[in-house]
Amino acid sequence: MPALSVRQPYCEQILRGEKTVEYRSRPTKRRGRVYLYASLTPGPEEEWDWMGLAPGDLPTGVIVGTVEVTGCTGEDGDYEWHLANPERAKRLRKPKNQPMPSWFFPF
Repeated sequence: MPALSVRQPYCEQILRGEKTVEYRSRPTKRRGRVYLYASLTPGPEEEWDWMGLAPGDLPTGVIVGTVEVTGCTGEDGDYEWHLANPERAKRLRKPKNQPMPSWFFPF
């Protein structure tokens, strides 16, 4: 199963069901359940402040759960990947393969 690399705290927002759209510059044809990988690079400070958290409060560099990619809409350079049914991982797993900025196969 492929993994989608997303920065924290966006991963946490996806797992809580608060973030149902991932904005990307490229479209995706992929549909179905994928791993959700929390990248090592933190997201913008205002997102952390909004959640009352700080970088280091949430796990990074690991698979934190799964989510379904249900669709993709948008136009050149401004695409919305639609996400649904997030599931938090019972245990965090470090990928065996090198993470990439978007899709990669962690195991």
